[in-house]
Amino acid sequence: MSAQFTLAPLPWNEKALEPVISARTISLHYHKHHQTYVDTLNKLVEKTQFAGMKLEEIVQATAAATDDKEKKIFNNAAQVWNHDFYWRSLTPGKTEPSGKLASAITRDFGAVSTLISELAEAGKDQFGSGWAWLVAKDGKLAIEKTADAQTPMAKGVKCLLTVDVWEHAYYLDYQNARPKYLEAVLGKILNWDFAAANLGQQDDATAGAGAGTRAAAE
Repeated sequence: MSAQFTLAPLPWNEKALEPVISARTISLHYHKHHQTYVDTLNKLVEKTQFAGMKLEEIVQATAAATDDKEKKIFNNAAQVWNHDFYWRSLTPGKTEPSGKLASAITRDFGAVSTLISELAEAGKDQFGSGWAWLVAKDGKLAIEKTADAQTPMAKGVKCLLTVDVWEHAYYLDYQNARPKYLEAVLGKILNWDFAAANLGQQDDATAGAGAGTRAAAE
């Protein structure tokens, strides 16, 4: 029987984000950490009620789990989803907010620089492992931070961008200097086109990373 999920390909080659993020970091992060989440998730969902479900559905179905196995399923499923989303939140080519996204940023933050500053603070303030997010909810853009594998998507919130602040995302390149990592990523390689596409697809439950991790049966 084939695995339910496979590791989705990166949207760029492993050297593409240098010097902001090294190929060494991408290789370890993608082939070791991300792959392990995929492999573990496949083992956990086999012969359960989650077999055959889409990744996003599994994350949302297990977000409030109290059963130990379902908690493990959530942690691995959410980490697969978060990593798929993170890779697409980054791009080697410089992008700028435009159109509907630019207008929303001006309305809700006043300027792109303010948004980036608040996103950086969220990433710096997240104690331990976690994520900093740009989301759209209640008709406005907002910044959120989550711990460990948690994700706003699990609560039905539309995610636009994310930055991984687990140590394995930056330690080889920046050691313990998380603020420097955030400054570099947020200032140079954020994929604003991806954010704009997600904002324009708020009614599409499969937008973003949900379509990134492929079901092996497809």
